[in-house]
Amino acid sequence: MSNLSVQLPDSLYKSLQELAKQDGISIDQFVATAVAEKIAALTTEIYLGELAKRGSREKYDAVLAKVPDIETESYSNAWIKTVSKNIRSPVMC
Repeated sequence: MSNLSVQLPDSLYKSLQELAKQDGISIDQFVATAVAEKIAALTTEIYLGELAKRGSREKYDAVLAKVPDIETESYSNAWIKTVSKNIRSPVMC
């Protein structure tokens, strides 16, 4: 494990203290998680950018042309009806 000394504005540090307390974790854990989340987001962005460079607009258009041309709302409503049949109502005690 490495140690890191960071200077933060007082207002940011106060927010950090409050949020870590609300989450029931230490400031160190909160900061480590925040850094991990940021690294994951940036790494994903880089990865997706590299994938996009390998992509082909022509292939994308060809695949998209195979998708049925239906109204979004009717698809959404059909999906909601299908899903709602499988959802049980909460039991009231």
